[in-house]
Amino acid sequence: MSADKIEADMMMCCASCGVTAEVDDDIKLKNCTACHLVKYCGIKCQKDHRPKHKRECKKRAAELRDDLLFKQPESSHLGDCPICMLPLPLDLKESAMKGCCSKMICIGCEYTNLKREFDDGLDASCPFCRHPAPESRTEAITSEKERAELGDPVALRQVGTLCILDSDHKGAFGNFMKAAELGDAQAHYQLSLLYHDGHGVEKDEKKRMYHLEKAVIGGHPDARYSLGCKEWKDRQHDRAIKHFIIAAKLGSDDSLAALKHLSARKTLPLLFVHTRVLWMQRKAHRGRQQKNF
Repeated sequence: MSADKIEADMMMCCASCGVTAEVDDDIKLKNCTACHLVKYCGIKCQKDHRPKHKRECKKRAAELRDDLLFKQPESSHLGDCPICMLPLPLDLKESAMKGCCSKMICIGCEYTNLKREFDDGLDASCPFCRHPAPESRTEAITSEKERAELGDPVALRQVGTLCILDSDHKGAFGNFMKAAELGDAQAHYQLSLLYHDGHGVEKDEKKRMYHLEKAVIGGHPDARYSLGCKEWKDRQHDRAIKHFIIAAKLGSDDSLAALKHLSARKTLPLLFVHTRVLWMQRKAHRGRQQKNF
């Protein structure tokens, strides 16, 4: 009997007791949530089979995790401008956050909207949702808090950032946690910093790494650079270089500088060629963005 046939049979029956769903219609087999390699008919069978399956399960779970970690994201965690659909720059000074709709608008679309309003004599409004522009910073913050109460992850993250500016780290932690549960990559990165520094929460390296990896999977370049630095410190050089390359493709200047530094070493001659290609690609990309602007 071939290995594929044996594996297929194991997926059709409980890995512990061997019962199949065909024997009893009430039996529903559930996958092992970590590795998805085997199925169980209940919690008892899963606990009984754990000692035999533990090593293989951890190995497969690590492989699945690496597949997510080292997958090149299509764009950064910021995504694209909702108006011109061009990738948003990592430099936050080149974009504007709108509290009325929690949308980040590139500086080009922001300028175009301001020019249109000036030429037509219109009142200031959001270039995306056309909501009247707030008259003061207090009104803008109030709008963000209202959206945060409705469960907007971007607004929750913005309110968390305001809490940090007010030295309210516990309040920031609560808002970042809510935003992270809704899938916000920037919130995961902020949580990793809080767990690392011990602000508003006790230091916890395990939880820090969990949120850092979540931010990496979400396409956060700074988080990936930080993870690459840790991998290099732990002498996982191949993994670190992979992180630096992926982050550099997303526009991380720190990762590109790290690659240039590593390529200068005689032990990594081939990396120089890859770094040069990345630099040329990013230069061409920025040229297209300036042309479109």
